[in-house]
Amino acid sequence: MVLSLVQILIRIFVLAAIGAVAVFLGARIFGPPTTIDYELTAIDFDSPELVEQGRYLAIAGNCATCHTTEGGEFMAGGLPFETPFGTIYSTNITPDAETGIGNWSPGEFLASMRLGVRPDGSHLYPAFPYTAFTRVADEDVLALYAYFRSIEPVSRPAPNNDLAFPFNVRALMTVWKAMYFDVGAYEADPDHSEDWTRGAYLVEGLTHCGACHTPRNAFGAEANDRFMAGGAYLDKVGEGVYRPWSAPDVTSSNVGLSLWSHAEVTQYLQTGRNEFLDVTGPMIEVVMNSTRHLRETDVGAMATYLKSLPGEDRAAAPVPDSAIMGRGRTVYNLHCGTCHLPTGLGDTEIGPKLNQGSLIVQSANPASMINTILYAPTVPGFDHLPKRWRVPMDEFQYELDDEEVAAVATYIRNSWDNRAGIVTPEQVAAQR
Repeated sequence: MVLSLVQILIRIFVLAAIGAVAVFLGARIFGPPTTIDYELTAIDFDSPELVEQGRYLAIAGNCATCHTTEGGEFMAGGLPFETPFGTIYSTNITPDAETGIGNWSPGEFLASMRLGVRPDGSHLYPAFPYTAFTRVADEDVLALYAYFRSIEPVSRPAPNNDLAFPFNVRALMTVWKAMYFDVGAYEADPDHSEDWTRGAYLVEGLTHCGACHTPRNAFGAEANDRFMAGGAYLDKVGEGVYRPWSAPDVTSSNVGLSLWSHAEVTQYLQTGRNEFLDVTGPMIEVVMNSTRHLRETDVGAMATYLKSLPGEDRAAAPVPDSAIMGRGRTVYNLHCGTCHLPTGLGDTEIGPKLNQGSLIVQSANPASMINTILYAPTVPGFDHLPKRWRVPMDEFQYELDDEEVAAVATYIRNSWDNRAGIVTPEQVAAQR
């Protein structure tokens, strides 16, 4: 979600007003607790079994992707996150005593994950997804603590965040938390199977899928009444260049995972591809660094849970006129039809399907589809790449103008049983 200057100024005014009230009344009375108030039992944090459990959980949580810069030291932080409110940098979570978490107690680590606070009591920003991590069981959080204690310490302070006022006032997070943050570990639902429960525990908690796939409100909080119905966020389209991306609806709606079988969901999470979709954009790091390394039973459980999520079926979008469709067909036949075929059915080795079943094509927000056309998909670093990844798609940002990209995207989104709506030249221009 990218904000206009007016929208940002309105939010600054509203938050400043809320902050003034919070300070006047005593902000801490609003929010959740800031410490863990129970005694920890004796735990051998050097236990190889506990450390290995924590290592697996860190993979499930995709910790390395956010806490390791390209070419940087493992888990030493410093990765920038571009948000509508400014730039936030990930922190060093190695056991370095000065710049990492080496001096954190188990209770302080629990408080960061469960409550979103640092050892000094100051609030963490939810770019660190503690709103999901709060649902992780204590024993799993402490296994993570054991694992992070075991990795190589690195002395590297985190860069200072670059947030506009008043978003740089951490005390205001007390108000935000009071409004949008529900503290508490996941509680199993006895009406569901163990497989479903395990999937719910992973998706809602450690794998924090909702961070990208759930829409957010004006203050950056997830709109939980539309959980996993599709979100938007800023991420790279090239070195140092950030643009909006759209994460598709992965509920059971008619444009979501109702279009995929359980096997197709698990195949995508394990290999980064199925007959409808090749992994691209920010999701590459999720598959590369996390889901492909998970146990088959865990990936299957996630698929079971995701396939069960209720969703709102989307009505067919307005049909584009024949002129736009005709122009889009011409561009498609010249540049796309060889790999994706004139029928949109694709080819196993050359190009994925573009007919109904491609979640990127079906997405209400075409940002990811536009990025793919303009900048070409990034090729994942898998071994034994299929042909369509060995000979990747061309980028068209210099070959096609905004009207041509909009036309071909519109044509694809309204052909072969797709009814996803019109893409405008203005939407394309916003992605350049």
